[in-house]
Amino acid sequence: MTDFRLDDFLPYLLNNAAESTSRAFSAHYREAYGMTRAQWRIMAHLGSDGALTASDICVRSHLEKSKVSRAVAALEERGLLRRAPSTIDRRAEHLSLTDQGRQVHADLTAHAKRFSDTLIDRLGKARTTELAAILRDLTKDRDD
Repeated sequence: MTDFRLDDFLPYLLNNAAESTSRAFSAHYREAYGMTRAQWRIMAHLGSDGALTASDICVRSHLEKSKVSRAVAALEERGLLRRAPSTIDRRAEHLSLTDQGRQVHADLTAHAKRFSDTLIDRLGKARTTELAAILRDLTKDRDD
């Protein structure tokens, strides 16, 4: 037997915290819009950053290309995003939210803000600020 305790392993704790909060938040976009996590993340990136390619979304969201492709197709079918050919690269398409997509994004981001505020209230402002800084440090590219 070893003295290693999974419950004290930082990556395990980070993953559990992420899964727990993600599951709690996902209830809204699943129930209100029937969205998957990948669809929500794509909507969030397009709503925040404007038009992006699928490759841009893969890099920013850490989602696999196949998941992005399926999610984009579903969002397009529902009329929430549109594709436009790139004038620079014929293989790429620029994805952007439609008017309906922007309305859904506005609702989702309002809910996200309320959800975040609840977490901040639970942890306290100082601990939240410190935790956010720590998490940003952990996710920073180690090459910079």
